[in-house]
Amino acid sequence: MFDWFRKKDSAPLEFADNRAAFDYACGNLPNRMLLEAVLPAIVEEEGQRGHDGERFYRIRVAAADGGRELWTSTVAEADDWPCIGDLVGFRVVMIAEDIAPEAAPIGYIAAVLAPVLVEGKWWKIARNLTPTNIKTAMRY
Repeated sequence: MFDWFRKKDSAPLEFADNRAAFDYACGNLPNRMLLEAVLPAIVEEEGQRGHDGERFYRIRVAAADGGRELWTSTVAEADDWPCIGDLVGFRVVMIAEDIAPEAAPIGYIAAVLAPVLVEGKWWKIARNLTPTNIKTAMRY
């Protein structure tokens, strides 16, 4: 009787692979480029390593037009890294509006995502790549 007003949990959407999940994110999710947002992306190429230990990757961030390609990295203190073809969460730290014709997101790879979308929440996290000693941004 008291379950009438409780929100019913829907079954999560499970995809066959990371590419299918990425294609779904491009076509069906808003993927708004906001500060501190974590956007789904797919790793396409591994680059060089930085002087501080960070690893660079070319990713395609989910967007309505099939995604936006950019180079990004993991944080230097990370002890786990994504592989080519992984679905990852790209955390937007800053949006640079003065260095490119259109606004360019600057951020890092925060997590490796499983190809499972929990309705009303987000993608299931397979591995967290952000170390626990990283301070979160405080906005007032």
